[in-house]
Amino acid sequence: MLLHIPGLFAKDEVQRIREVLQQADWADGKVTAGYQSAKAKHNLQLPEGHPLAKEIGAAMLERLWKNPLFMSAALPHKVFPPLVNCYTAGGSFDFHIDNAVRQPQGSIERVRTDLSATLFFSEPEDYDGGELEIQDTFGTQRVKLPAGDMVLYPGTSLHKVNAVTRGTRFASFFWTQSLVREDSQRALLFEMDGAIQQLTRDVPDHPSLIRLTGTYHNLLRRWVEV
Repeated sequence: MLLHIPGLFAKDEVQRIREVLQQADWADGKVTAGYQSAKAKHNLQLPEGHPLAKEIGAAMLERLWKNPLFMSAALPHKVFPPLVNCYTAGGSFDFHIDNAVRQPQGSIERVRTDLSATLFFSEPEDYDGGELEIQDTFGTQRVKLPAGDMVLYPGTSLHKVNAVTRGTRFASFFWTQSLVREDSQRALLFEMDGAIQQLTRDVPDHPSLIRLTGTYHNLLRRWVEV
């Protein structure tokens, strides 16, 4: 399941973030890549634990945990602290699959990467190229979202970032370990939760809502891992 989550940050907020990022000290993005991914990765990144990355990441997580769409789709258990990257002057990241398990720097906690996410900080018209290409069951999806919007997709997906040939693409990325490991099960629960919410708005007193909600939670109880 590939999901667009709009408006995580407002336009004035992403403008301030971009202004700060333009002055930041960047490192080679290969530092957080696995052995195979490092061969394909050509970008810049704020070092893990960088104060600016931590500040941006904390603001993102605060919003994500309050975002109904993210909570319903991801059913998050653990989130890897968001990282921040920069693509410019031909920077790209060829096709790869993210490492299955990540361990934040200085932490004993490990995160299984069930879901990958990218939050865009640059407006689409500010750079050429830089599309996130994701291969899923419906073919290749090309994603280039407005600043402040985020895309969520399975960590098992083969994906790449096309070369940026003009301008600069600032973004943040992170991984989520879900309470429900299988993407197909999460997708079913997400569709069911959406239907329950719509019915609650349209026919709030319908007696079947209790049974439907109960079925949702019984499925969640069957599939959840804690």
